[in-house]
Amino acid sequence: MTSPRPVPTTTADGSALPAVLTAPTGGEPAASYLAGVRDSVRRQLRTHGAVLLRGFDIGDVSGFEGVVRAMSGAPLSYAERSSPRSTIAGQVYTSTDYPPTEEIFLHNENSYQATWPLTLFFYCITPPDTRGATPLADTRRVLRSIDPSVREEFTRRGWTVVRNFTEGFGVPWQQAFGTTDRAEVERYCARSGVEVTWIGRTGLRTTARRQAVHQHPVTGESVWFNHLTFFHVTTLPEEDCEGLREMFDEADLPTNTYYGDGAPVPDEIVAHLRDCYRAAQRRFDWQRDDVLIVDNMLSAHGREPFTGSRRIAVAMAEPLPGA
Repeated sequence: MTSPRPVPTTTADGSALPAVLTAPTGGEPAASYLAGVRDSVRRQLRTHGAVLLRGFDIGDVSGFEGVVRAMSGAPLSYAERSSPRSTIAGQVYTSTDYPPTEEIFLHNENSYQATWPLTLFFYCITPPDTRGATPLADTRRVLRSIDPSVREEFTRRGWTVVRNFTEGFGVPWQQAFGTTDRAEVERYCARSGVEVTWIGRTGLRTTARRQAVHQHPVTGESVWFNHLTFFHVTTLPEEDCEGLREMFDEADLPTNTYYGDGAPVPDEIVAHLRDCYRAAQRRFDWQRDDVLIVDNMLSAHGREPFTGSRRIAVAMAEPLPGA
């Protein structure tokens, strides 16, 4: 069997994110092909942070799940949700169900949790008419670009996320935790290092302290792996940020982030972090039946605004417990 040949999407600085693997023959079934070259593709994944499969026969959503299993084993369920998704089939979901006019800022999937998927899979069922890319950013590059004093501060202090599940704002806690049983939520949070505070009859506040910098379990490289920037209120569109700050006290914001000891992170520090992500960002245009495989610790991902009937399926695999 022919080994996959990386065709990098080269940028001005010579980096390749993602590496592109084209089918050796038109319409080759992706799952059976990957089963024979899995180790080679995984090496490319650890080098580049993401690999784009193009020109393969995916075989619709059931075939996409076969790709996941060929590379990484059984797909995972989506737990402790922070964004709305719909189930397509089994453990294959839609990408985040946000309005097409909105950007989804770069982030690493579930990095606010005690356990996260090491590998992500995106399958382009229907490409958008315009834009709608899934931009990527190398978290090794992001880490290197952060001001050393800022980087050291977060390495030492960690970061904290506070989520307030308030009726009418964001994902309800029942949907986030997949249960209406408060005791089950408490048991899950106790296992996951999350503090729980019930507020009134319907409200819930969760608080979790996490590391900001991690070591990749395979490569040993240091990576900037967290939701600190994504969940900070200033990363929302300016008018949304201002509206929420007028509506809620700081402690009651739907989602916000802090230093690990609970101290506020200055807005200008978060703006600096956003600049570091954007400087590392790379993009490509989706084509029908593309499959993007992402190392979730080496690459952050996001979503551009788009027009048209963009439909991207998502699956997660290889659960990895944090420190």
